[in-house]
Amino acid sequence: MLQLTGIKKRFGTIQVLHGVDLDVRAGEVHALLGENGAGKSTLMKILTGIIQPSEGTITIEGEPRQFSNYDEAIAAGIGIVFQEFSLIPYLTAVENMFLAREIRNRFGLLDRRAMHDRAKEILARLEVDVPLDVPIAKLSVAEQQFVEIAKALSLNARILVLDEPTATLTPSEVAHLFKVMRELRKQGVAIIFISHHLEEIFEICDRITVLRDGEFVGDCLVSETDTDRLVEMMVGRRIENSFPEKPGPRADARVMLECEEVQLRKGGPVSDFVLREGEILGFAGLVGSGRSETALAMLGAFPAARCKVLVDGVETRFREPAEALAHGIGLLPESRKEQGLITSFPILQNISINNYGKYRRGHWFIDLKKELADTEAAMKEVRVKAPGPMARVDTLSGGNQQKVVIARWLNHQMKVLIFDEPTRGIDVGAKAEIYQLMRAFTAQGYAIIMISSELPEVIGMSDRVCVFRQGGIVATVEGDAINSEEIMSHATTGRVRHVA
Repeated sequence: MLQLTGIKKRFGTIQVLHGVDLDVRAGEVHALLGENGAGKSTLMKILTGIIQPSEGTITIEGEPRQFSNYDEAIAAGIGIVFQEFSLIPYLTAVENMFLAREIRNRFGLLDRRAMHDRAKEILARLEVDVPLDVPIAKLSVAEQQFVEIAKALSLNARILVLDEPTATLTPSEVAHLFKVMRELRKQGVAIIFISHHLEEIFEICDRITVLRDGEFVGDCLVSETDTDRLVEMMVGRRIENSFPEKPGPRADARVMLECEEVQLRKGGPVSDFVLREGEILGFAGLVGSGRSETALAMLGAFPAARCKVLVDGVETRFREPAEALAHGIGLLPESRKEQGLITSFPILQNISINNYGKYRRGHWFIDLKKELADTEAAMKEVRVKAPGPMARVDTLSGGNQQKVVIARWLNHQMKVLIFDEPTRGIDVGAKAEIYQLMRAFTAQGYAIIMISSELPEVIGMSDRVCVFRQGGIVATVEGDAINSEEIMSHATTGRVRHVA
C-alpha cells in the first residue's frame, strides 16, 4: 500500500532524517517506534505533505507520489490523527468531520441531514456511539479520539496514521480503540501506529519499524521479537531495569506535608495522607478517581469542600498555587505543553519565570548574568539536551521539555514536588532518566508525590501508594502490598484498608 524509500530531511545544516525506509501493507497495523527526537513525527509530516523531503520517494500502490501540501495527501487517501487533536471545540462532531468540505444541496445550501447521516454511517462502521450534535468540548477524550478517526475515514483514507492515540485513554477505552483498529484492518486499511507503550505494540501490531537519531534501524515481525530487543534497537543499548532501586523506609524521616479532611465535594469521601522526607508517594487509581483533583485541591487550584494542610507541622490553607509555591511546593502538571511551559519561549525564561524576584536589580533591571548562570546549572543538573538556554522549548523532545519543568522547580528551591503523569508521551530512554532524577532528588531530601495512570510505574517507583476511588483515598499500601493485584482490588472495589 505504501512505500517510503531513502527519505532524507535537512533543516539548514542539520540533518534530521538519514535515508529512512518504511513500507506498510494493506490490512496491517504497522508500529513506528523510536525515542523522542528519533524522526517519527518528521517522517509522518513528510508523508502527509506538511513538510517536504530533501531526498527520497513516496510510493502509494505502486505509483510515485509527491505532496506539496496536506490536502494533496488527503486526496491520495492518507489520514492522520495527531497526538494533539485538530478539532474545533465549539463545533459539533458533524461540523468538525465535514469542516471546509461541507455537503451542500442543489441550491448551494448546507445539507445538514446528509452530513449527519454520513457521520452516523462512519461511526457505525467503527462500532462507536458518539453524540453528533453537541460541541466537541463536551465530549470525553475517547469520544474526541473516535471523531478524529471518523474524520479521517470520511476522507476515504486507506492509510491511517495514529500518533500516540492511547496517551489519554482509560484501559477500557484503549480496548475499544483496538477493537476499532482490528475492524479497520479487516477492511484493508493500512494503519501506522505510533506509541511509547511497548505492551500495546505486542497486543495490536503486526510489524514494527524502528528509528534512532533519524536513521532506519530495522524492521521485524511482532511475533519474532521481544521488549528487550525493541528497547535495544530504540536506544542503542540495553536498559536492564528502568526503575532505580528503592532505598527502603527511614524511621527518622520527618513528615514534610500532611493533608487531613480533604473532601472534593460535599457528601463525598474524605481523604488524608502524609508525605515524608526522601520518599515517593504514589497516587494510583482509575482515571476520574480524584488523584489529580486531590493534589490540586491541596494547592488551592481546585475547589474543595474541605482541605486541611500542614507544612512541616504548621497548619495552613492555600487559596491559590502561588501560596503553595511560597511554601516550597511545586507542581509538574499533567499537560506540560498546556499547563507547564510557554513553548514559544526559550528554555532560559521557562526556568526563570517563577524566580525573577531574585534576579531583580533595582526596580527595572534583571541580572541577566546570574539568571543565565542559574539556568545553565539547572539544565546541567537534570541533563537537558539542547543547543543552549536560548533554544525554544517547542524545539525540544517531550523528555527534555519535562526536564525543563523539573529544572524550574530546582531553580526555585522547592522541597516538595508533585509529578502528575511524569512520563506521559516520553520514550523508554527518557523515562529511565526521569526515574533516576526522581530518586536522586529524594536522596537529597526532597519529597515527591507521583500521580500516574501507568501501574508498572507506580509499583516500580513508589515507596508507598495511596489508592483512589470515586474521589477519595480508599487504601494506603506499602512494602509487598505494592503490587498490581492489591492496587487494582482497592481501585475497583473500594475496600478500605490503610497501612501506615
